[in-house]
Order: sequence, then C-alpha cells, then structure tokens
Amino acid sequence: METNGIILAAGLSSRMEAFKPLLKLKGKTMIEQSVDSMFHGGVNQVIVVLGHHAEEMEALLRNKYDASRLLYVRNHKYAETDMLTSVKIGIATINTCDAFYLLPGDMPAIHPKTFLAVKEAMCRTHAMVSFPTIDGHQKHPPLISWKCIDYILKSGREGGLREVWKHFENQISTVPVEDYGCMIDADTKEDYNRLVHYMED
Repeated sequence: METNGIILAAGLSSRMEAFKPLLKLKGKTMIEQSVDSMFHGGVNQVIVVLGHHAEEMEALLRNKYDASRLLYVRNHKYAETDMLTSVKIGIATINTCDAFYLLPGDMPAIHPKTFLAVKEAMCRTHAMVSFPTIDGHQKHPPLISWKCIDYILKSGREGGLREVWKHFENQISTVPVEDYGCMIDADTKEDYNRLVHYMED
C-alpha cells in the first residue's frame, strides 16, 4: 500500500504564547519533528498546509527536505476557516496514493510503529479509514483511503471532520497502540512542556 501524508500547520497558535510549529524539540522545530515522524512511518510524500508564518515555515523546510518528497500549500484564509478547510486544500495537492495519513502539526511524537500498525489494519480490513486507539478512544493519525477524497472535498463546513468520520463510521477499522505520542499535542505552554519532557525521555 502506497501512503502519503498531510500535516496541518496553518493555525494561529492562539492558545500558545509562541508559534507552535517553530518551537524547539530535541534540537529541531516541532514541524520538522512532525515531518520526520511521517517519513519514519513509511510515507512517500508529505504535504504541509501552511497559513500563519507561511513564508518563514516554507523557507525553513525547503532547506531541510527533498522538494520531491515534501510539498507546501497555503490556506490563505487560515484565520477564518476550520481544520476541514486545510484538509481539503491538502487533499487537492496530494499525489495519487492508496491512502494518506492526517496529522496536526503540533503532534510530533507519533511512533513509527503506530503509522505501520494503522496501515496494517487498513490492509487487513479494507476499511475506508483506520485509527489508532488508546483505551478504546480514536487518536491521531488516521489513515484515510483515497476513495474518501471525493466525499471529503464535497463536505460542508458544519460538523467539520467529525461529520466526515460519522459518514464512514461503518467502514472504520481501529487498532490498539501503546503510544503516548498519540495523546499529547501542544495547545498550551503546559502541553508543550509535557511534550518536551516526553521526547527527551
């Protein structure tokens, strides 16, 4: 199964005192760690959806990654649109593949084994969407079949991604994982400090 990935990094980081994707984690920026986690998980190509600080972000990433494997697209209305809008922008750019992972840019600690477990679950069950779970709860990153793209692109804003998952609820596979990285993001300064300690350990 050929997989690609979309990383959502267009937001304002309004609950953080600094711009999250450029905060440092183990000698790299958070966005670099998120991109690296996807590549370590076996994806062929990553699309980063940019918005706030887009020029700075793109300049940083262009110096770090092969341009054929890491592409950029912008949500110019990032300040007034939701995550689903950024997802659609990313989908419209992504190259043809069997499925793609979807990851918020402030979740850089996903273990490679989690990406692989989710992929294996989709291959085994032929599901339209596959999620890792912890204690029975669906977590990031979902793996989404290419067959879902038309529906997602036509989806309205009301309900966002939750409504998308509801539409495919009978075609979702899940796989339990032991990956604390699926549970920690960096919405607040306290979250970021917890993330730093986790990745250092």
